[in-house]
Amino acid sequence: MEVIPSRVLNELYIFLDIGFLVFLALVLLYTKRYAAAIFGFLGGILYFIVDYGIFYLALGTRQVNGADPFWFLLWLSMSYGFTNFVWIWLWLDRDGHALEWSLLITSGWFMTALLSQNFGGSFPEVSIMRGTGSYHGVMALILFVGYALLCVYNIRVKDQKKKINIPWILAIGILVQFAWELILLITGIRAQGIMPLIVNSLLETNLGLPYIYLIHRAVTRRRNEDLSSVISKAQ
Repeated sequence: MEVIPSRVLNELYIFLDIGFLVFLALVLLYTKRYAAAIFGFLGGILYFIVDYGIFYLALGTRQVNGADPFWFLLWLSMSYGFTNFVWIWLWLDRDGHALEWSLLITSGWFMTALLSQNFGGSFPEVSIMRGTGSYHGVMALILFVGYALLCVYNIRVKDQKKKINIPWILAIGILVQFAWELILLITGIRAQGIMPLIVNSLLETNLGLPYIYLIHRAVTRRRNEDLSSVISKAQ
């Protein structure tokens, strides 16, 4: 069975979301979370390559009505790419502020959706959708390979202290996507029932978590969140 996620929103949503993205970026810079900000920006670029380059141009599974596909998908990719990757990175940091970062991001999504519904009636409407039958299998393969690498590592490692906390990584991968899928559902922007919520939460962001964890571990061994050297700061 193919899951077909879609959204219907007005242009005010886009403007409000851009404002929230700027605010979040300023908070990251103010608190010197430079690594998270850079990773979020790169995440947005990656989402755009996948959504516009693969889904829209190559596969033709992405449809956009009421807006220019290039600019709309650039905003959409930077929106969820930036926030998702920033949120994941900050959770992996374990800086003791997971609750604050989570509330900041999810309340921003909720605010944007509801304000656009309250005051966006005079703004043009945009609708989008994408089929998933042609690539969910490939996504499942990527997910399997990533978690298989972590599982095999844990099976082989003898020192229990060196084992990777796979349940924690799995929880991050599922909850990040679940949060914004739930907000889209309850605010009526995505009204296809719970199947997109369930399938996308288990698969779409979660498939990248093993790889993001390994990238985060490699970077944080050398650099602190403010990009200073770990060695120089320790000295």
